[in-house]
Amino acid sequence: MRDLIEIQQKLLPDLVDVLRKRYMLLQSIFHLQPIGRRTLAQVSSTTERILRGEVELLKEMGLLSFTAAGMSVTEEGQRVLERLEPMVAELFGLTELAQRLQHRLKIPEVIVVQGDADRSEWVKQELGRVGARVLKQRIRERDVVAVTGGTSIASLAEHLTPSPVFRSVQFVPARGGLGEKVELQANTLASVMAAKTGGTYRLLHVPDRLSPDALQALLDEPQVVEVLELLRTARIVVHGIGDALVMAKRRKYSPQELEELEQTGAVSEAFGYYFDEAGEIVHRMPTIGLQLEDVRKAEVVLSIAGGASKAKAILSFAKQSCQSVLITDEGAARALLAEGNEKEGEQP
Repeated sequence: MRDLIEIQQKLLPDLVDVLRKRYMLLQSIFHLQPIGRRTLAQVSSTTERILRGEVELLKEMGLLSFTAAGMSVTEEGQRVLERLEPMVAELFGLTELAQRLQHRLKIPEVIVVQGDADRSEWVKQELGRVGARVLKQRIRERDVVAVTGGTSIASLAEHLTPSPVFRSVQFVPARGGLGEKVELQANTLASVMAAKTGGTYRLLHVPDRLSPDALQALLDEPQVVEVLELLRTARIVVHGIGDALVMAKRRKYSPQELEELEQTGAVSEAFGYYFDEAGEIVHRMPTIGLQLEDVRKAEVVLSIAGGASKAKAILSFAKQSCQSVLITDEGAARALLAEGNEKEGEQP
């Protein structure tokens, strides 16, 4: 496969670029369908005039269908996407990117999907689709799966499908609610995952951020204790990686608290812990849920984070050396490697 790709790039250097452009266009329509041309032009960062010719060509090839609601990928289009998928990683250099990241971050398995979640909405859907596939590959009967909240994990939940092995699996929220949209909270996503797969779930009815007195009071509640004990047996942990200041704002930190957090050099957040660029814990929330020591005991820790803006956060959390699989996108991967090369160049 690699030899064939190298030959194609030498004889037909424009072929890969054209294929890449049309594959990404088809992928974006598939994840956002039905979608109008104007909206597609916006999410693709191009003009309707340029887009018109491409989508008309894909329609003529039988890969797209047009209705009053917008464009959708046909069954033939889906078959093309499925047949291309095994080749895409090699063809577009994603395999090499993943290998370089794996070496740099020292994570056993890294998967890089195409695109940049900061620029294209459909990329987050692709991260979720791949995350669902990896979870289905790793799941075992009677597993306990701890899940956090957030958009990336919500996308994974939506892409899960029923399987006999999931019937004995329990999904448990890794922490309380952020006070954000209910559909993005860990409690909701645990229940969605159970519904999608045929598994079961437990709920953790506690706020994400607590005063010391409230924390101690809740830790004495039998129902909370029972869920926490179950959480500590989780063989699989599925979580996102957040930008430190973005997450602090979502948790309604005061301006003074945000300033103090910024002064500590916090760049990433996961499980209520805030880390600096060196991966050191610079702030820890008083919260109920999965603790970092519990995460380290899990057999499979699946992290999902994409977008070039997440590069520093991904690198920071990777230094905890507790991840089994990282699923990220091309934007984050290239930004992370570029930053690493720059720092290495600064060294004497």
